[in-house]
Amino acid sequence: MSRIAYLVSDYYAPSHTFIRREIAGLRARGMDIIAFSVQPGGDTAIRAENILGRSPLAYAAALVWAFWKAPGRFLSSWRLALHHRPPGLRALIWSQFHFVEAMLISRLLLRGGATRLHCHFANSGATVGLLAANFARLPWSLTLHGISETDYPAGLLLAEKLERAAFVACASYFMRAQAMRMVAPAHWDKMIVVRCGIDLAALPAAMPHRDTGPARIICVGRLSAEKGYFGLLDALAAIEPSAGCSELVIIGDGPMSAAVHAYARELGLLDRIRFAGACAENETLTEIACADILVLPSLMEGLPVVLVEAMALGRPVLASRVAGVPELVVEGTGYLFTPSDWEDLKQQLAALLGARDRWPRMGRAGRKQVEAAFRADQAAERMARLFANEDII
Repeated sequence: MSRIAYLVSDYYAPSHTFIRREIAGLRARGMDIIAFSVQPGGDTAIRAENILGRSPLAYAAALVWAFWKAPGRFLSSWRLALHHRPPGLRALIWSQFHFVEAMLISRLLLRGGATRLHCHFANSGATVGLLAANFARLPWSLTLHGISETDYPAGLLLAEKLERAAFVACASYFMRAQAMRMVAPAHWDKMIVVRCGIDLAALPAAMPHRDTGPARIICVGRLSAEKGYFGLLDALAAIEPSAGCSELVIIGDGPMSAAVHAYARELGLLDRIRFAGACAENETLTEIACADILVLPSLMEGLPVVLVEAMALGRPVLASRVAGVPELVVEGTGYLFTPSDWEDLKQQLAALLGARDRWPRMGRAGRKQVEAAFRADQAAERMARLFANEDII
């Protein structure tokens, strides 16, 4: 029986629930899965073996073991680490850390009887996975999620990862297209769309939409530049409370938290905004279930799981027409606006607030869209077939 290893940079991140859900779905299908996390920590139902945070002797022992086990593969993996990196001295130094981590993972993989390795996100964790798979001589595969994986520095290394992968699961057709443009057509057939699914049964009960009175808007996302919060605040400031919007709930934290707070104060919006900070998954879902509409003003996205969750909870959505979002938000489920066009965001937000009588119908259409293509069991089934080589042309 095959044993599949999953490797993620930060397996325990709150935003990576879908990865743990995918593993649970595969195990429910009788598959033998072991999980690894480069970053330590976390309190999750499905645990992973941590790579960092060990004794220095553990890494030294792994290097000695790897050299004596297969000197040729040890050197070839080290050479791969040297060239599979961005330019510069700092990247050179980090490549050596990645190599050491990869040798430790290789030892754990072979000890644990792993027969293949799969990574989520084309980031440094995937680089470590690539090196480990090269040494352990295991089939290696990858899941792509968002446009940040094509940006520097990850994008500089993406083509080689795609070429070496047995298959590439893409969360959207948009990401599949981005992957295709980086490699020769000979590699295109191994790029398969696998949606990030959610567990519909685990969602809280959705509250009925408010028939009258002010609407509650919710926005969920890291407080960082690419999430477009300043444009959302501009749009909110341009819409009078009498138009139907009284409160915006913002869930998330990040490097621009102070700047977003300051801008809200400058616009005189603090009495209309509740900053909830970073919340646990259950808290976030409950907040969404109690809101009337969800807005995502992002400048860059993949295909946000929070949009899937909001639509599954029957919430009409407003999101930027970027990356894979239009594959989810189709006519009748919500509104789209042109990315970075804050006037368009304002107009679409005003239109959605004025369409209160259509919110229940839009919510039902969104739920139907999720049930058709974004269920966790569907994603797990597709991954199971990929691991069995049934979906690769």
